[in-house]
Amino acid sequence: MEEISLANHKSAIKRHKQSLKARDRNRMVKTRVKNAIKAVRLAVTGKNAEVAEKALLDASSVLDKAATKKVIHWKKAARNISRLTLAVNSLKSA
Repeated sequence: MEEISLANHKSAIKRHKQSLKARDRNRMVKTRVKNAIKAVRLAVTGKNAEVAEKALLDASSVLDKAATKKVIHWKKAARNISRLTLAVNSLKSA
């Protein structure tokens, strides 16, 4: 989908193109984060500890990468990892 740019100067047109590419990249990363978190939550609700642990490893990796790329804030990534870890650990103790 091509958007109409309101920019008139050459540098502004270039910057608009760059922002569209960055937006697409960020959307892909955010979708990957959401899916990784959802996989852990599904495994926890399904009471499957092994699958939950593997999904947690994948999710923490995806969250850390998103934080490194500054797509999400590093504290949000840490908070999500912490909460997911608590959920997975509750399966082990139960």
